[in-house]
Amino acid sequence: MSKKCCVGNDPTRLNKVGGQAVLEGVMMKAGKRTVTSCRKEDGSIVVYDDEFVSVRKKHKILNLPILRGVVNFIEMLILSMKTLNASADALGIEEEGGKFEEWCKKHLGKHSTDVIMAISLILGLGLSLFLFLFLPTWSADGINWLWRDVFKISAIPEPVIAVIEGVLKVTIFIVYLLLVSMMKDIKRTFMYHGAEHKTIACFEAGEELTPENAMKHRRFHPRCGTSFMFLMIGIGILVGMLVRFILPEMENEKLYSITVALIKLALLPITMGVGYEILMIAGKHDNFLTRAISAPGLWVQRITTKEPTLDMLEVAIVSTKCALRDEFPEFMEFFDEKGWETKPEEAAEDGGIADSEETLPEEITSDTEEPTTETAENENDNA
Repeated sequence: MSKKCCVGNDPTRLNKVGGQAVLEGVMMKAGKRTVTSCRKEDGSIVVYDDEFVSVRKKHKILNLPILRGVVNFIEMLILSMKTLNASADALGIEEEGGKFEEWCKKHLGKHSTDVIMAISLILGLGLSLFLFLFLPTWSADGINWLWRDVFKISAIPEPVIAVIEGVLKVTIFIVYLLLVSMMKDIKRTFMYHGAEHKTIACFEAGEELTPENAMKHRRFHPRCGTSFMFLMIGIGILVGMLVRFILPEMENEKLYSITVALIKLALLPITMGVGYEILMIAGKHDNFLTRAISAPGLWVQRITTKEPTLDMLEVAIVSTKCALRDEFPEFMEFFDEKGWETKPEEAAEDGGIADSEETLPEEITSDTEEPTTETAENENDNA
């Protein structure tokens, strides 16, 4: 199997940093450091520095193949919620709480935020399981019922039902992404998602981290969470075919459909673990098989990532260099002195826009302009 890196030409930099797009910014994670940088309305950048130590570091057994994928999925969900809250705080976004939030604050005090976050996470997971597990399974069985009992045609073979279920999953997933991408705030977040990918690609290629260099790279990355979700759907189709092939038929069709869904739910951790391992392999090697595996997820990233502007890449680079500040000694002084903070008088003199020459190191300063047509054409050529 080829050892060539499929996203850069410097293997020593591969897998050193990962990220996530947030509200008007980017979070970058390197080791235990998680740095979230956001662009405020006055043009300045605010940086939130934190630590996140994986439980896999404390308990080696959790780092075993397959199992580590499940642990990583849960930890990334927790980190994602925490990071989104950090970006909202950094931007000074305050939401009016309802009666439940007020009750939590009154009775739980400082722990109210954690409780609300946990409940939101559970509700979000519940909705995801309904949309991508139970609904497709029941819908596929419903189609089989219509085909056999209403149209009086022979029953659909179980493996074919599993394929229909998979098609429904993919359809629901893509339609959902297309709908949310129409929202203005989500569209900007998808642009920051593109900035995150381009910055990581630039770093992994061993190039100097500047907005101009990062802009040259593709906005698609094989280790993206979008690719992971799409890969899980593909593995889920195979698992569904296996379950329906092995599970004996039942007289009660509703019970059979529920049983199939529950078995797949029980196998979901294994599906996550296998998907994680495949994604890691695809991110480290470049051959026909790994490109074929990565292709569907990379295609879906055309929806979840958009071409960023140079000032968005600047934000992503600030997060990257702060997270990897041991590798960027020239950036250490900037971080220690909180060089991203803009003095009120400076913002006033610039009409509310921070002077990038004074607030950011020279190597990441740039004009805030839209990507050129030539850049967009190059992006399409590389995709």
